[in-house]
Amino acid sequence: MFNKDRWNEIIEVLSSNWVRTLLTAFGVFWGIFILILLLAAGKGLENGIKQGFGDAATNTMFIWTRTITKSYDGMAKGRRYNYRLSDVADIRENVPHLRFISPRNQLGGFRGANNVIRGLNVGAYNVYGDYPEIIKQEPMDITSGRFINYADINSKRKVAIIGEGVQTGLYDKGENPIGTYIKIQGVNFMVVGTYKKKNTGGDGEEDQSQIFVPFTAFSQAFNRGDKVGWMAITANDDTPITALKNQIFDIIKKNHKIHPDDKRAVGFFDLYEEFSRVESLFMALRVIAYFVGTLVLISGIIGVSNIMLIVVKERTKEIGIRRALGATPNTIRGQILTESVFLTIISGMAGIVFGAVCIYLINYALSASGPIDMFANPSVNLGVITTALTILILSGLFAGFIPAQNAIRLKPVDALRNE
Repeated sequence: MFNKDRWNEIIEVLSSNWVRTLLTAFGVFWGIFILILLLAAGKGLENGIKQGFGDAATNTMFIWTRTITKSYDGMAKGRRYNYRLSDVADIRENVPHLRFISPRNQLGGFRGANNVIRGLNVGAYNVYGDYPEIIKQEPMDITSGRFINYADINSKRKVAIIGEGVQTGLYDKGENPIGTYIKIQGVNFMVVGTYKKKNTGGDGEEDQSQIFVPFTAFSQAFNRGDKVGWMAITANDDTPITALKNQIFDIIKKNHKIHPDDKRAVGFFDLYEEFSRVESLFMALRVIAYFVGTLVLISGIIGVSNIMLIVVKERTKEIGIRRALGATPNTIRGQILTESVFLTIISGMAGIVFGAVCIYLINYALSASGPIDMFANPSVNLGVITTALTILILSGLFAGFIPAQNAIRLKPVDALRNE
């Protein structure tokens, strides 16, 4: 490998017909380039889709009530019901492997009727009655002050945490909202914190225009009693929430006399299930990218092997002279394999470098034009590059093996006779 004469000979052989060498190298170059580009595009699409989930706890399910569609135990169909705090307690006590159970109530609506007043400013905002755990299920950055805590829950404190959109709508620019009061449907709440949601996708404006208050204060101020509008339930990391949802539904149906086979009485959104579908989709896309890229790369390797066969054929007499002068079969084989591996690695490395430059330019264009929905930060894992280089080395050896075997099968006398 460190023989100067050998490398001079390799360079001389490959440069003797540089057009043929370039066309052969292009096959390997194009194969590795397409593989990298396909994987980067798939990763960019995956990152864009996952941005829609933000940093939310993906092992989470949201449940709410719907109309009962089957009569049961003397109760007619078509009735409505409400969750209660007792339902929350039963689920927490009887369903194992749950990390968080957050009962929630909601008031108002984004772009709905005005429901919040601060001085002369009014606005329509979603107001949520929550427990402190909700910030771990729907992560947000607290930009000033603090979030709800259990002292607020236990004392039923009328405090509020407002989003940046609320702050912009109700306060003057540069005004500090901490310690001020806002009036929610006629009830005063003191602002103790501001937040910015990490997920700023298609619903970004609405995400920043929400108000969070303690669940107990919400229930007291707006006469909700022990009613619960809906729940956010998160399982432990080692247990998918999908595996626990039937146990949760059974408890709710038992508590509210709902037919066990009524599948429409409990509304739910299984975030884990949706996230798993996305993961499966992108796994399939990765497999397709590897398959297509590998096929293109194989075609390039076949081209290298064919050219090496031609090179060996052209050098038959030279090989005969070497054998007559005492060159061993291993020496001849090593020479042919080295030439094949060298050509494969150089062309493959060029493909990797060109692919990296293209990915850099794409990322630069994305950063200059601002975030794009469904596509972000295309990239390729370093492990993929390492694997690609390993494949290139093995492919180079494979491409040169048959020509090398043909070369050492030649008897020196027959090789010398060749014209």
